Amino acid sequence: MKNILLLTSAYLAPVHYYSKLYCYPVVQVEQHEHYIKQTLRNRCTIASANGPQTLSVPIIKPDTPKTPMKDIRISDHGNWRHLHWSAIESAYNSTPFFEYYRDYFQPFYEKKIEFLLDLNEQLCELVCRLTDLSVTIRRTESYQKEPASTIVDIREQTGSRKEFTLPDPHYRIVPYYQVFQEKQGFLPGMSMIDLLFNMGPESLLILEKSIRK
Repeated sequence: MKNILLLTSAYLAPVHYYSKLYCYPVVQVEQHEHYIKQTLRNRCTIASANGPQTLSVPIIKPDTPKTPMKDIRISDHGNWRHLHWSAIESAYNSTPFFEYYRDYFQPFYEKKIEFLLDLNEQLCELVCRLTDLSVTIRRTESYQKEPASTIVDIREQTGSRKEFTLPDPHYRIVPYYQVFQEKQGFLPGMSMIDLLFNMGPESLLILEKSIRK
């Protein structure tokens, strides 16, 4: 029986990513793979008043082109923490649940976390806790090109530049309320914080509905 999910680390990952976490009691996050830029590992998309907006965490350029994800350090370049939080606040300040959750997220943009993997992991654990998503998250101990038969490997699906662009027979998009929906229609593929700030405690129900049984 396959009861462990293997996937890549992600910065404020999309709803699709969390629908996978919903389905498995134990999740392994790959930390020994080579870092690939311009992927979910260091970027997310939020629904701003002007449409989808991508936020990218800058990294310190690795010494070698094939650096393990666990060794990727965050850069302080461009005052990105202030810019990210300002963008999040601007996009979600008028959502029903932003005021309720903001104090959980704001500290991440006021302190320095050295490694990207740590930032992603801490934010993921916070989102799971606020969503009441029961899952045990662990890091891989080594890189396995072909994992054990008990593991569902979706590293390619979550870690490539295509990121969930291929049809997924186990997932369907479930529209939910978005604060700018009247202006731009429903925007799928947003960060999980988009669902959380708009729907609050009902976020878990949306995740459940998004899973094709």
